[in-house]
Amino acid sequence: METLASASIARHVTVRITTRQPLEFIDLTGRLESLVAQAALRVGFMNVQSRHTTTAVIVNEHEPLLLDDFAALLERVSSGATSYRHDDASVRTVNVTPDERVNGHAHCRALLLGASVCLNVVDGRLELGRWQRVFLAELDGPREREISVMMVGEGGR
Repeated sequence: METLASASIARHVTVRITTRQPLEFIDLTGRLESLVAQAALRVGFMNVQSRHTTTAVIVNEHEPLLLDDFAALLERVSSGATSYRHDDASVRTVNVTPDERVNGHAHCRALLLGASVCLNVVDGRLELGRWQRVFLAELDGPREREISVMMVGEGGR
């Protein structure tokens, strides 16, 4: 009888992404699956976290019309054409930078979507449902973005 050698794994990776649109859903699933394979993670967890306040990490279906529906929903809930106190330079005094963007709508959208997801890894693969994919939701692009990925669990041959 053959026994499998296992070892504890704790690995962190920063994934850099260049977004191209003001609102964009970027499918990260393939990249994340590659990271699981590279780490030889057999069973454990992968936490995927945005490092920005105007992006989100979500799990949903990759179907083009549905992605259009998501964009339309976000526009209805937090329109880019609406006035936000965050964008009013005459009253805002906190966390203001020289290259400040008018992006109150993007912050509100991020609040609704969430900054991270924790995914199970089973038998060396992400434990996703049939239609589930992992997305970075760009809410204030185009920009350079970073995703922090932490993998913890057991590995082996």
